Amino acid sequence: MPSVPLPWNVHRPPRADGQVVLVTGGNAGIGYFIAEQLATTGATVVLGSRSPARAEAARAVIRDRVPGARVRTLQLDLADLPSLRTVPDALGSPRLDAVVLNAGVALDDPPRVETAAGHELMFGTNHLGHFALTGWLMPLLAAAPAARVVTIGSFAAKSEHLDLADPQSRRDYVPKRAYARSKLAQMHAGLELDRRLRAAGSTVASVLAHPGGALDSLTPARPPVHARTPGTALRGAPAAVLLQGKHAGAWPAVRAVLDPAVRGGQLWGPRVAGLRGRPRLEPRWRTLTDTAVAAHLWDLSRDLTGADPGTGPLRHPR
Repeated sequence: MPSVPLPWNVHRPPRADGQVVLVTGGNAGIGYFIAEQLATTGATVVLGSRSPARAEAARAVIRDRVPGARVRTLQLDLADLPSLRTVPDALGSPRLDAVVLNAGVALDDPPRVETAAGHELMFGTNHLGHFALTGWLMPLLAAAPAARVVTIGSFAAKSEHLDLADPQSRRDYVPKRAYARSKLAQMHAGLELDRRLRAAGSTVASVLAHPGGALDSLTPARPPVHARTPGTALRGAPAAVLLQGKHAGAWPAVRAVLDPAVRGGQLWGPRVAGLRGRPRLEPRWRTLTDTAVAAHLWDLSRDLTGADPGTGPLRHPR
């Protein structure tokens, strides 16, 4: 049975002094607000980003808003699988208390784009990149007393299904559907990781979180990371009845990292219809209940990346 959630103040999360947390895509969007909120707890927050300049800009904003914030940057390209092997050494830490798998690519229009390794860009970045990264980070996570892998899913995945005969949309590419399936793959992998960690008796827990409906127009300004004009705020105001800003979209992830009551295999999201509000424990979505699909996806991901978060690295990725 899931544990009973404790009272939680989104504006005053518990202290996490001495902990080290990596947030992929921590330079912008929801990832930035996850990092900013974690920085208020005394944790050392590492902003993983493809762009050193954008990461440094985000670091400066956090340090300006959070006195004494411990924030570092790390160049990280999830689409470049071989480069991810170097991340543990680049972190320069003997342990990692949490990694938030947040970064992602979303394409709205054709044509279909591939990574240098020939993977569809969204599947290759959002899912395979995070899968491989988690594999390489697992020794550092296992060195922490009770580390967490927090996978950021998407409401878009709730009504999708995986086509394991065509996981990279080679035959039938629809950008929005490919994005939703890449996020569904991430979430399946997060749950399968927790099952494997539990079977191995690991102290690492794998948790899912999603931001609900998080809009730029409802997000407070953080120039130059995020700018919002009065006109943008006014136009977005009606949506606040159902949706929220990215600062609030970060709340479930922050709770998944820090709340001692959180357990592996759980899904955390916004309280109101899964779209807005303070974080709550959600029932697992129907699209995430097929463990056979998750196991098949795991084997495919292991073969494509050469990494296995459940057991460690392999030698010959395909």
